[in-house]
Amino acid sequence: MNWEDVVRLAADLPGAELSTSYGTPALKVRGRLLTRLRPEDDSITLHDVPIDERAMLIEADPAVFHTTPHYADYPIVLARLGALSPEVLMRFLERRWRGCASKRAVKAFDEVRFQ
Repeated sequence: MNWEDVVRLAADLPGAELSTSYGTPALKVRGRLLTRLRPEDDSITLHDVPIDERAMLIEADPAVFHTTPHYADYPIVLARLGALSPEVLMRFLERRWRGCASKRAVKAFDEVRFQ
C-alpha cells in the first residue's frame, strides 16, 4: 500500500478530507486527525489504539506494527504501509472515524451499510 491507497480507502468514510498535520499529508474528519503519513519511515499513525492493544499488535505482527518513544504515552500505533493490508487498515480507520464523525453521520453510514 501507499498513501494514495489510504486516501482512496478513506474516501468511503463520510466527511474524511485531505489535510496536513505536522507538515505531512493527513486525513481529518471534522478537523480531527484520522491518520497521517510519516514519510520518515513510510508509516501511518493509527489512533485510538489502547496501549495494551498496541503492544499485542506489535508482538503479533512486528513487520506491520511498530512505535517510537515519542508515542509511548499515546493511544497510537504506527503501521508500515508496505506491509499493511487494506482490510486491516480499514478496520482501524473506521474505528477512529466513528469517534470523530457526528452521531448523525455514523447513523447514516450504518443505515446504508447494513441494509
